Amino acid sequence: MEGSCQCGQIRFTTPLPKPIELYICHCTECRHQSSSTYGVTAVFPAFEIPSPHPGAIGIFSRPETKGFFCTKCGSRLMHQAVSSSGEAAEMVAVKAGCLGGISKEMMREAPHIWTKSAIVDIPEGAEAYEEMPPGGDFKKRE
Repeated sequence: MEGSCQCGQIRFTTPLPKPIELYICHCTECRHQSSSTYGVTAVFPAFEIPSPHPGAIGIFSRPETKGFFCTKCGSRLMHQAVSSSGEAAEMVAVKAGCLGGISKEMMREAPHIWTKSAIVDIPEGAEAYEEMPPGGDFKKRE
């Protein structure tokens, strides 16, 4: 899948033609990151986003995560879980709004996670979890 930040400075291609999993996350952290009612995360095997020049991609870190963003427009691009010893996870969570190939069908099939924090109604019949689904790849914190 082709991806880019809002201003187009950062462009990348995912290692697979579609995500391994797509989550619609209602946790407060994803709501803050997206400045919206939920965030959409596309899970892929770990890969690096190429930088067009030094300093184009910023890195933020929290105790269990490192994330990447465009330093020109501020768009979040992806994040990766990191162990307490500093080892990066084998998967990354790409912000799905950066990807050009996300479809309505993919969104209809995406599980809603961290619904206990939801501020919008979850569609009737949608796969939904109050927190992370069993076997989920990324930890979310309230």
